[in-house]
Amino acid sequence: ENSVESRELEDLYLPFRPKRRTRAIAAKEAGLEPLADKMYNVSVADPVREAKAFINDKVKTVEEALAGARDIIAERLSETASVRETLRQIFKTRRIMTKATKKATGPDAQKYKIYFDYSESLDRIAPHRLLAILRAEEEGYINVRIDADPEKCGKKLYYDFCQERRYPGNALAEQIHAAFDDSFKRLLEPSISNEVIKEAKEKADAESIRIFGENLRQLLLAPPVGQKRVLAIDPGFRTGCKVVCLDEQGTLLHNEAIFPHPPVSEKVKSIQTISSLVQKYGIEVVAIGNGTASRETEDFIKMVRLPKEVRVFTVSEDGASIYSASDIARAEFPDYDVTVRGAVSIGRRLMDPLAELVKIDPKSLGVGQYQHDVDQALLKEKLDTTVESCVNSVGVNLNTASSYLLSYVSGIGPALAENIVEYRTANGPYRSRKELLKVKRLGDKAFEQCAGFLRITDAVDPLDNSAVHPEAYHIVAAMAKDLGISTKDLVGNAELCSKINPSKYVCGDFGLPTVNDIINELKKPGRDPRESAQVFEFAHDIKSMEDLKMGMELPGIVTNVTAFGAFVDVGIKQNGLIHASQMGVKGMADPSKVVRLHQQVKVAVVSLDMERGRIGLKLIK
Repeated sequence: ENSVESRELEDLYLPFRPKRRTRAIAAKEAGLEPLADKMYNVSVADPVREAKAFINDKVKTVEEALAGARDIIAERLSETASVRETLRQIFKTRRIMTKATKKATGPDAQKYKIYFDYSESLDRIAPHRLLAILRAEEEGYINVRIDADPEKCGKKLYYDFCQERRYPGNALAEQIHAAFDDSFKRLLEPSISNEVIKEAKEKADAESIRIFGENLRQLLLAPPVGQKRVLAIDPGFRTGCKVVCLDEQGTLLHNEAIFPHPPVSEKVKSIQTISSLVQKYGIEVVAIGNGTASRETEDFIKMVRLPKEVRVFTVSEDGASIYSASDIARAEFPDYDVTVRGAVSIGRRLMDPLAELVKIDPKSLGVGQYQHDVDQALLKEKLDTTVESCVNSVGVNLNTASSYLLSYVSGIGPALAENIVEYRTANGPYRSRKELLKVKRLGDKAFEQCAGFLRITDAVDPLDNSAVHPEAYHIVAAMAKDLGISTKDLVGNAELCSKINPSKYVCGDFGLPTVNDIINELKKPGRDPRESAQVFEFAHDIKSMEDLKMGMELPGIVTNVTAFGAFVDVGIKQNGLIHASQMGVKGMADPSKVVRLHQQVKVAVVSLDMERGRIGLKLIK
């Protein structure tokens, strides 16, 4: 059987699709379809003489009869599948062209200035440029069309028409040409243009969604510092810096505001406050938000005599304000204002980015590209599956995870996640995975799906803190028995694990790859696939764009990866851009294959545009 594309089916169904009243329908109602048929089938030599027979009370003149027949032919042509496919193939190879509208004179339109008079081949245009063009058109700043060359298209359609029939005489040819001309300009060109641009946009959407998904994965799998006692600071000038202290589980222990910066400038008092809090709460790490006053707050913290083992990190604030004003944050901290919630979020992000970021809509995390312009249903599906995949690959601590994090585990939705937390609150920490079966509405099927992704530290059975599924516990027990040891002694003992012959334990649903996975997990049970967090420092003498010079080499952090390059924070207000051509490889690189989100990089300044606040960078390493 031949498979048929949905587009082909659409073309075949087009003549039968219910439509609003058209000129062709009016002509058919006036009885002009037989005349159109004769002309379309080239079975009439003199259309004028033939048209006289169709004059009636609805059709007053020969010209009216011919015009009506041409309308019928024009519509018929526009609904012919082969005609539409021919034009589609032509349009796809043409250029998309833009022209500014009268509205484009305002200041808001200037970001689209490059597209005020622009053209590029549709089959070569980069996804981000197409999405920018379509957004500019949507906002009314430009008109967009495809340079389809009507003359070339008309000749091709007329040639194909004549090949299927025969070449008409001059009088009929004049009528056919007029009908084809009208069909192309009024019906085919707008329809095929929209279709081809829509198809190109779907490809651009898919690429943008892929990049967004990859960025989100990297953000969610960012290195955690783990369960440490954290002092987190949400920096500010006039309103001060909000300081919070959190315990190893991320519980809020203390909050207050300090004012180390102008206009208040209480530096000494602020230093005393931080020193006292670090000592009182046994602080192990300091997290500083990377927004306004971040660099100044970093410099201030260097004045504090912190214990040698206390490490200082800068943390992305993207989405923190969205979280702090959300229902989730209000439910967690009903007695605190948004500034406290924002600072807590900054601290918890450092401890475990994944657990904290799942509470925020991914579109608010600043890692997308034209995310509001792409297909929202596809984007949501991609982001949801990305979050679920990340949560499941890392695993979730059953006794500390929030309901928001648990809801992304396979087999657990929001309702079951709430039930798991309720049971934990009522009965204390889970002691084994099997205890999950006592949770309201959590049956065998859900247990089968979720158990392997949930971890219980200090469980009676050490396998409960591993990625080994309870269904495979009997295999591990057999391995331990054959080695003459207990399961507890086998878990985490890489030397003993390497002595196991995996093929001996292949049975039923457990094939060789699965048994190998079990052995690898036993070597390092519950291992976190994420790297450990690294301290990073910006160049000390760079505070603003004015401090930059051409050729200067700087440390930086990748803040966003797009199809055209990567944005890098070098410690000032403006992010710089490493264009795809400056990635240190020959020609244009795929940025997502060269750098990753939050990667620490070294860059060189290659261009400075002070007027527009743009910094061009080159990747060194």
